[in-house]
Amino acid sequence: MRTTFDRLRHTIGFEVFGLIILTLGISQLMSMDMKKIGVLAIAFSLIAMGWNYYYNILFDRFMLKKTGRVHKTTLVRVLHALIFELGLLTISLPIMAWWLNISLISAFALDMGIVVFYLVYAFVYNLVYDYVFPIPAAKA
Repeated sequence: MRTTFDRLRHTIGFEVFGLIILTLGISQLMSMDMKKIGVLAIAFSLIAMGWNYYYNILFDRFMLKKTGRVHKTTLVRVLHALIFELGLLTISLPIMAWWLNISLISAFALDMGIVVFYLVYAFVYNLVYDYVFPIPAAKA
């Protein structure tokens, strides 16, 4: 089991490296100002964390009210993730279009690219993190 320090190091490292890679990548691929992309990336990181916190509270309250429990089946977890991403997209799309002065369609395409980036990035980051900081052997 990982320690609290290890979990914090993992989380902070994930966010910092992800923001750096994303900011550099988008600014180069789209020939946009790195500062403008960086501000947007940081804002979205904060928005995602806030949305994650409140969304999970609301989702659990809804489940408790409708089912009397908060245990999530695989199907419920899939729905949970899809609704989370849809909510985040609803929040982020107009902000992205306005901040970057692009159409909603362009913002949607960019957002889908970011989603794909984070899917790949999360996989690679976790593989590297587990290699650099292996999980300590479980105590018997």
